[in-house]
Amino acid sequence: QVQLVESGGGLVEAGDSLRLSCVASGRTFSSTTMGWFRQAPGKEREFVATLGWSLSPYYADSVKDRFTISRDNAKNTVYLQMNSLKPEDTAIYYCAAAKGIRIATRRGEYEYWGQGTQVTVSS
Repeated sequence: QVQLVESGGGLVEAGDSLRLSCVASGRTFSSTTMGWFRQAPGKEREFVATLGWSLSPYYADSVKDRFTISRDNAKNTVYLQMNSLKPEDTAIYYCAAAKGIRIATRRGEYEYWGQGTQVTVSS
């Protein structure tokens, strides 16, 4: 089992940066695939980024070259560094974990979810 807690969201202006953190508790962190999703008002939750233990990170086209996902296994933490933020990035950002190590881009592939952290980017 894995419990996830996100933090780091806030209100910023377009062009600013934020770093989201997700702390995982449990004894299966090293054997899980971690991911970030986001959900804007009136829209479905969409994939943002994913990172497995020994795999390269994978990003949605909308955030590639601006966002960076990383993990610190010693701290049981996954990060999402967000640069050059746009108003279109405004959403609740969710951390997720899936059993096993793979590239996972679908919501249904993830078993564990955090409560979300709000990111708001003003014009």
